[in-house]
Parts: sequence; structure tokens; C-alpha cells
Amino acid sequence: MRSYNPDLTPPWKRSAPVPEVPADRDLVVEEVATGFCGAVIRCEAGTVTLEDRFGKHRVFPLEPRGFLLEGKVVTLVRPSAAAPARPTRTASGSVAVPGARARVARAGRIYVEGRHDAELVERVWGDDLRIEGVVVEYLEGVDDLPAIVAEFGPAPDARLGVLVDHLVPGSKESRIAAQVTSPDVLVVGHPYIDVWEAVKPSSLGIPAWPTVPRGQDWKTGVCRTLGWPENTGAAWQHILSRVTSYKDLEPALLGRVEELIDFVTAP
Repeated sequence: MRSYNPDLTPPWKRSAPVPEVPADRDLVVEEVATGFCGAVIRCEAGTVTLEDRFGKHRVFPLEPRGFLLEGKVVTLVRPSAAAPARPTRTASGSVAVPGARARVARAGRIYVEGRHDAELVERVWGDDLRIEGVVVEYLEGVDDLPAIVAEFGPAPDARLGVLVDHLVPGSKESRIAAQVTSPDVLVVGHPYIDVWEAVKPSSLGIPAWPTVPRGQDWKTGVCRTLGWPENTGAAWQHILSRVTSYKDLEPALLGRVEELIDFVTAP
């Protein structure tokens, strides 16, 4: 007896098979229907989320023949849970170095005004700093900055970087910073009253940081206005928990920290 193929579609109408490609994080593809091009940032059951070079996110279904990879049609599939992809970027956006050991600490240091500031720097730049061998220490204030710098004894092979809160023209902080004139010391700062403001409101699910009247404690006023418990320590832990990468921080802080790291690690 003759055997027949159950598929009655004419050969000229049949689609050629295309490869299945795991939707691993950071894989760059183009969605066929819309032309949206971006890197995979998340893959869930039945959908994949892409991020384009402007930071815009789009969610697409994992449909057969739905994407282009290097100009060729592919079918994206969910990656195997047995072999999770390693992160290719650190929280600061630098290229990750899996398995890299911390470098022996340099003589140079970065001093950061305030414990919260130091914790935020560690959260975003910690991996980079360990690879570079840069130790971050926190200052309780900058009133004695010239004496602190003199005690440190900066030199070309032991540079000192200092990050100061609310370093704006005419402020007390700017007048103190101006007293530090060593070429082996770099003092920079962000414009915020407190480093809390360096976290983007969108990352916390709030429209904006509230304006607190002068004369009131800023952190307490923020908690009160936002309806948070007036426990600034707990509030900070909540804020810090929402920071997962440099994308959660304002550029005014990002640039200053990167500047300090470059200064301290320069040959």
C-alpha cells in the first residue's frame, strides 16, 4: 500500500525550518513585525522583554520565526533553567569578569561623606572597586577635610578622591573643598542635599522627591511627606534595596564617582 504524508500543504507553500535560539540575557535581536531592536533583559513564560539603546523596554511573545538574529530569521525559546547565563555587566555597567579575584588594595583611597553614600557606592561600584583594588572609606563630615587630607599624605602613587554632599557654589562644603590644593587629591560632589536624592524617583515608584521646608530635618520631612514611617534608617534600607544598577541613579552622581575611580587608578 502507498503511504501518504499527512501534511497536504503544497511544497512551495511550506516554510523552511529556522533555528531555535535561547533568549539569553544581552542577546541582541530584532522583532520581525515592528523592527524593534534591542537586547534581551528578561525572558518569562511565553514572552521576552527587549531594551533598545535608548533604554526603552518592549515585551514581545515568543512566537515561531518572530525575530531576526544578525539578519536571519530565528525562533527565540526560553533559556534552559539548568544553565543560567552569567551576568555580562556589573551593576555599574562595566564588563563583568567572572571569577576575578580582588586586587591587593592600592595605597590610594576614596573617601565618601556619609555612611549612606558609602553604602550606595559599594552597591553599584563594589565589583569594579575590588577588581581595581580601591578601598572606600566614609567621612562623618567635611569640616576637617584639610586636616584629614594632610594626615592621609597623598602622593602620586597614593592618590585620594573625596565625594562630598551638596557641593554647590557658595556652600560651606565648597569653601572647605577649596582649601585642598594638592594635585594628588580630587574633591568632587553632587548637588543633592542628601544622597537619597541621587536615586531616581521612578526606581522607588514615586513621582518626585518632595520639597522639604528649610529648618526641618530633610530625611524626616521626606518620610513624613511620602507617608513612610519616620524611621530614616529603615527608609534608607528600603531605598537602597531598590537600587540594582547604575540605571537607578541620577547622572550627577554617576559621573562624579566614575571620575574619582579614574583619578585614583590612573597610572
